[in-house]
Amino acid sequence: MAPSEPTTTAGMTGIRLDAEAVKTLAHPLRSRLLSALRTGGPATATDLASALATNSGATSYHLRRLESVGLVTDTGDGEGKRRLWRASTESHQWEDGDFVGDEDAETALSWLQRDYSRHLAERYERWLDARDSWPLEWREALGMNDSYVIATAEQLAALNAELDEVVARYRRVGQGNPAARRVAVYTVTHPLDLDRAPRGGER
Repeated sequence: MAPSEPTTTAGMTGIRLDAEAVKTLAHPLRSRLLSALRTGGPATATDLASALATNSGATSYHLRRLESVGLVTDTGDGEGKRRLWRASTESHQWEDGDFVGDEDAETALSWLQRDYSRHLAERYERWLDARDSWPLEWREALGMNDSYVIATAEQLAALNAELDEVVARYRRVGQGNPAARRVAVYTVTHPLDLDRAPRGGER
């Protein structure tokens, strides 16, 4: 199966995962490799192996698997056998409906989402460990908040679209400013009343 073609939305390149890509990405090392290339930029398998405490042979194998579904690319700038890899896009998305009836893809997607949840917790805890060394203005600007809304599925989709637009406006607003830093922005939505799943046909 050919990998999905990258797209560009609001200046950010992305790729919509198909079933094969989801099943390929749902692996502890592959998920981390893609994240490392997106946040750290191009790197060799040796560099990545050192950063992720694994060996370069395994890293090279899993990079080739990610390449096969269009998630990473050999830049062609490496020297000799030291291939230089980069992430093919800045982000990826999926639609749950693409995997209905494919039990392996649905299982892989469930694992991947739980892995992202763990990854978020790990990264945020590292920030909490380091926050006291940052200036007060940054500590006050960063952080987390929570709220809740009462909405239909369509209204929630509209909310998410508006949030995406806001993030897109700020994506590179500080580029070129020496005072600017890269900041991760996460949005998570989940129902509070887990025992009140909508009936079929309710949206």
